[in-house]
This record gives sequence, C-alpha cells and structure tokens, in this order.
Amino acid sequence: MIKKGNVNRFIFILIFCLLIAFEAADSVFPEVIHSIKIVSYVTIAIYIATLFIIFYLLKQYDKKADEYQKSQQKMKNIFDTLDVAIWSHDLKTDRLLITPGIEKLYGYKMENFYEDKNLWKEVIFPEDLHVLEERAQKLAMGQAVTSQYRIIRPDGEVRWIQDRGIPTVDQKGDFIDFNSVLFDITDRKESEGLYQSLVEMSPDIIAVVYNGKIEYINEAGCKLIGADSLEEVIGQSAKTFVTSQITDLIKSKVFSTDKLENERFMFEFQVRRIDGESIDVEMAARTILYEGRFAVQVVGRDITQRKKSEQTIKFMAYYDTLTGLSNRNQFRNHLNEVLRNQVNKTHAVFFLDLDRFKIINDTKGHTVGDIILQKVAGRLENAVQNEGLVSRQGGDEFIILLEDIDKENASQVAKRILNEFSNPFEVNGDEFYVTPSIGISIYPKDGRDEEALIKNADTAMYQAKDRGKNNYQFYSNNLDGISTWKMKLENWLRRAIEQNQMALHYQPQFDLGTGEIVGVEALIRWNHPEYGYIAPSEFIPLAEETGLIVPLGKWILREAFERRKAWKDAGYEDFPIAVNVSVRQFQDENIIPFISEMIEEVGLEANYLELEITESLMQNLENSTIILNRLKDLGVQLSVDDFGTGYSSLSYLKHLPIDKIKIDKSFVDDIISHSNQGMMVKTIIDMGMNLKFSVIAEGIETEEQVKFLTRNACQIGQGYYYSKPLSAEKMEEFLLKGNFPTQLG
Repeated sequence: MIKKGNVNRFIFILIFCLLIAFEAADSVFPEVIHSIKIVSYVTIAIYIATLFIIFYLLKQYDKKADEYQKSQQKMKNIFDTLDVAIWSHDLKTDRLLITPGIEKLYGYKMENFYEDKNLWKEVIFPEDLHVLEERAQKLAMGQAVTSQYRIIRPDGEVRWIQDRGIPTVDQKGDFIDFNSVLFDITDRKESEGLYQSLVEMSPDIIAVVYNGKIEYINEAGCKLIGADSLEEVIGQSAKTFVTSQITDLIKSKVFSTDKLENERFMFEFQVRRIDGESIDVEMAARTILYEGRFAVQVVGRDITQRKKSEQTIKFMAYYDTLTGLSNRNQFRNHLNEVLRNQVNKTHAVFFLDLDRFKIINDTKGHTVGDIILQKVAGRLENAVQNEGLVSRQGGDEFIILLEDIDKENASQVAKRILNEFSNPFEVNGDEFYVTPSIGISIYPKDGRDEEALIKNADTAMYQAKDRGKNNYQFYSNNLDGISTWKMKLENWLRRAIEQNQMALHYQPQFDLGTGEIVGVEALIRWNHPEYGYIAPSEFIPLAEETGLIVPLGKWILREAFERRKAWKDAGYEDFPIAVNVSVRQFQDENIIPFISEMIEEVGLEANYLELEITESLMQNLENSTIILNRLKDLGVQLSVDDFGTGYSSLSYLKHLPIDKIKIDKSFVDDIISHSNQGMMVKTIIDMGMNLKFSVIAEGIETEEQVKFLTRNACQIGQGYYYSKPLSAEKMEEFLLKGNFPTQLG
C-alpha cells in the first residue's frame, strides 16, 4: 500500500524535473520547445489531475479499510458478548470457517472443530439427538431451520444451544453451501423452564385470552372448570365459562388508555364449570404480549369455600344458627335503626321465655330441646307474620319487635302467640307442652333506647311468670323491683359459697315402728348477711337456671359426707345421710369421678351416702340408667324423691338400682284433708313393697298421719311431727341423747 507522504513527494519531484528540462531546451530550440511546452503543459495537467484522482481514491480506500477493520472488531466484540458462533462450510471446496465464539459456547478449542467436523454432533445431549434427523430433513429440502438442543461441555456442564441453519442449493438442487449461527440460550431456557414449572404446578388458574378465546390454560385451570383435558378448553370462547358482562368489564379495564404500565386489576365473579355448577373465583388480569399479540393474562383461584365461610361468619354474626332467626346483634341493630328513623311512632318489644322448657331439655336431652326450639321459632314467625322481627336471644329466650303498633294491637299479637302454643310439640312420637311467658314494653312510654325497652320487657316477663305463666304482661313502674331482685339474687348466689353464707341443716328419718333413727337428710340453708334468710324455693330454681347448681351441689355433697364421717368417728354408725341431686347435676359429666374421689378422700364407706333423685330423671332413661348403675357399683344408696308428682313408669323403676321411694308431702297431707283418705299413699306403699323398695313418708305433721302410715306398713317417716331440720350442733345434741328431737324444744 502506497503511503500518502510518498505520493506527494513523487508528484513534486516529477513536476520539478520537467520544468528544469523545458527551461534548458528553450534556449537551443525556442520554436520547437514552445510547441512542446504547450503539449507538455497539457499533458502535465492531465497527469497531475490523474495523480490527484489516484491520491483521492487511495485516501478513500485507506478510510474504508480502517472502517472495515473497526467494523470487524466491533462485530467480533458483539459476537463475543452474545455468546454467538458462526459456522460456514463451503461444501464444494470443503472449506470450513468457524468464528472464535464457538470455543466459549462449546468449551472446546477451535482447532478441535477443524480436526473433527462432526464434533458439534457428538457432544449433543443423548435425549436431544432426534433433533438431528428433523434438521437434516428440512435442510435437504433447502429450507432454513432453527433447532434447539443441549450439549455436554468437556467439564460436564450442560448448555442449551439455538442453531439457525441456512442451506444454499444450486440450480440442480445440490447442497453446495451451509451457514449456521449458534447462540447459547441456557439462561433463557432455564427461566422458561422455571416459569413453566411454576405455571403448571401452580394450584391457581393461569390462562391467556386473545380476541375472546382461551389460548392457554394450565392444569389447575382445567381442573377448576371441570375439564378432563386441555383440548376441551383451548380455543373455546371465554364466554362459555364467564358471563359477557364480566368479559366486557375485564377487557375495558385491562385495555383502558388510562391504566398504568403493567397495572393489574382484581375481580371477583362466578365461573360456570363444564358440569353446569358455578364456583366463585378471584382473578387478577393484565395485558401481556403472547406470541407477538396483545392478550389478557388472568391468574386466579377458587374462593368458593372462602365465600361460603364468609357467608357463614356473616350469618353467625347476625343470625341464630339453630333457628335461623335474627340473633341478639341483628335485633339490637334493627331496633336502634327503627328508633332513629321512626321517632314519632309507637313500637312494642316482646320479651318471651318458654315455661317448663328447661325441664324438658334436661330430662330428654339437648337434641329434643333443639328440635322444640326450632318448632317454637316457626310458630312465633307464624303468629307475628309480617308485623315485626322475631329474634332468638339465647337459650329459650326470644325477643320480638313490632313496628308502628299501638298497645291494643300488640295485645292481639300476644294472644296469637299464646294460641300458637295451645297445641303440643311432637318430637319422635312424644308430645311436649311448652308455653310462653311474655313481657311487653312500649316505645316511647317504657323507654327511649334499646337497653331500657329490652330490660323493661324482661321485667314484665317475670311478672307474667309470677302470675301463672302462659300469659302476657305489659311493663309498669311497679315491676322494677322484680327484675332487680333477681339480678341481686344471682350475684349474691355466686359469692355465697365463697363467703361461707351457706349452711346445711339436717332432718332425721325414723323407723315408724321402733322410733330409731334410720337416716338423716341434708338440706341447704342460706342466711344472707344483709337480707337474712332466703328460702330454698327462691334460690334453688335460680341456681338450676344459671347452672350454679353444679358447684353448689358439689359443696353440699362434700359438706354432708364430711359431717357424716365426723358422726361416725363419734360413734354414730347406723344410718346414711341423704342428699338431693338435681337433673342438672346429672348432666355434669364429672359427677361420677367427683363422687368417687370424694368418697376416697373423706375416707368413709360409700353406703353411708344416699342420693335422692327426682322422677324427671327417668325421662332420659338411657343416660340415667348408666349413671345410676355406676353409682350403685360405687356402693351409694339411691332413692326417688317426691314420688308420684312427676313422670315415672313402673316398668322402668323395677329395672333401676333403686333402694327407696319417698312419698311426697302433698300425698301425706291427703291422709287427713282429702276425700280419698290417703288412698294414693296406700297405693304407693303397696307398690313399693311389691317392688321390694323401702318407703319413706315425708312431711309428717300429725299423729293421725303416723297411725295411718303405720297401719299401712310404711316403714320410715320424717317431718315436723318429729323434728324440723336442725343445725349440725343441735343434731349432734340429739344424737347424743338418742331420742326424738321434739324434746329439744
């Protein structure tokens, strides 16, 4: 290559030599030289122009050469950066050209590929060798082909290669040249594999929708809509599974011109499964490029169970799960709303409690009780109709709100309710009579807020119970004391045992023939430090109602049994101590373990303990039989208290481990005050003897009653004729003297 400086120097010397030669010749041959000069100057000008053109071309050539070198270097740098290799094979001359990038892709020296032109095939991952056959078929037809396969590098690493092969064929169709561009696509393939794995293994539905049709859906999506295969879904219109309103909404959102880049939108809607059922789904949607087209990608999950749970929680928050009626929260919210929006109207609040329901629930079990409550709810709604809202507050308590109603019409509704309860409830073939006691408060006369109206209706309800139950009463100011007293009584009762306000008194039982003590009954007494003596008839029903009878009953049992142990230690060994046990106590699953542990801890034989049960216990015969037999196994004596006043069946009694039956005081009273002259007592005595039970008559108050009982072979008696219930100290005095306590004054 001629350098620029040499060319300039050559032109300058050439022109300089010509000018000297012309000047020297001009002095010898002036005319000839003049003509030659003219021709020479023209020729020189042409030469100079030619030289300048050559110079310019050389300069441009040098410039292009520099640019080519720079381009070559740039291309080399790009290929090195992109992990690209070029393979060019002239099949006519068998000349092979390979770029250095192949070393980085394959991990082999470039010389290895020149030495072994099949090396690129030999390192292909065995499972991908099928690609070669497919590739060869297309290349033979002169078609360009793009293949993807894995290779194994010398260090054992596996890499993904994308190979774009371009064949050249001549006019005869012969394969004369082949070029291939190779890329390392390992990172992309691994990302795609990871993405595909996440998509396919995802428990959520992932789908792509283009132009209203499903282009892709994963396995979870197929299962979600009940499809057995992808073919059932791919290509289907999205409206097959979702309403047009939903598809239009999603489309308008994701393709909105106002949306942010990559913004996604959340939707909740129902999807129709292939089997026709509907499920609730939560979906996120956004636009994506899918195969070069803008499509909608949705990712979602089945939230049917969550929706059901939410509905259940919402239902439980505002409705009673047993009856389906509004619960306390719903009722109070509704009442407050009515009081806010209907200030100038009159409203009525009914507080209703079921009479005798607790006895049925305790004796027949909660299953029967629940069925009755459901039937009660139906009757209340039937009686109220569309005039108000019926709610269950809990247990056997219901509250009703009647809007825009006067006192007279409220009375009519109350009468309809009472009439609905005139017929028995039938459950499992048995009939149960349940009646309501209803208290009514009127807005605004009896209160201007929900708390006052409900409290006053509750107070009126207790007045209805006191007046014989199965009736209704309107609130009046003089009823305030009833509700207040009951609340005080409950609070006092809860603290009574802890503060040692309770005590046991003892009433002896005598052999009517010999006058000897054959038993002692323990009776609870309550002397309140401020109010004084509170009768058992006042607080025992409240203890039953509130469940306090369970801890109270345990205290009575232990106190009585420990007292009997003290008497035995003092030498009085021949009689048991009797304790009343309620149905509610028998519902306590810990009653047997408690009695068993108590007997062991006190250190007294179990036959010194006699438990008095009521006939109502027989109504839940299966459970009662199990408990009574377990008590009998412990050695405890059992008697039936107030016999004849409740429900019992002789066929049941004779199969139960009963030792004694007690004739109720009301029958003993009939001996001298009723026209049948004690025939019921005589019948009970005869029955007891036939069943081999001991018979005790309680409530004896006269000598005439004693003579009748003795004449009819009743063995045992107790009552005020012999002794009132005595404190522990006075009972010990009597035991010491050993005769009737009437002598104690």
